[in-house]
Amino acid sequence: MPLEALLPDDIDALAKRVIKGNTEAGRKIVLAESCTGGLVAAALTEIPGSSAVLDRGFVTYSNEAKIESLGVPLDIIETFGAVSIACAWAMAKGALERSQANVAVAISGVAGPGGGTDLKPVGTVVFARVVRGEEGEPEGELKRFEPTSRADIRREATICALELLLP
Repeated sequence: MPLEALLPDDIDALAKRVIKGNTEAGRKIVLAESCTGGLVAAALTEIPGSSAVLDRGFVTYSNEAKIESLGVPLDIIETFGAVSIACAWAMAKGALERSQANVAVAISGVAGPGGGTDLKPVGTVVFARVVRGEEGEPEGELKRFEPTSRADIRREATICALELLLP
């Protein structure tokens, strides 16, 4: 039996809203993904018409990739860690600077099952959104998802990132 959608229905429905809303708003988006490993971009590219909206996506899983591909300063990673609002904001800012997009969303987190610490347990995910031309404080958020499974954490992070992309 053929699958109708690659990803779960809730993610597919949200991705459709993101593509429709951003198409209507004339906005292009760029992604900087770490713990989601490209899932947000995959969700968006499942939707017909996504090429009008998605400019590009960066999957910067390693700290080196964040530094080399997005220009995240080493001192941010050394001081705050890769799973920090400061790092997510630098990732989003770097993605926006390296694209033709109007809005950038970045995601970095601890999907588990290992890698967590007391300060940043498994399920800790940070998000940032930067909009071209907007001044003021960057938008950033730290979420702690229930550490049920790696897949659940990545799914929840994908949903959050898609919600941040709604106009």
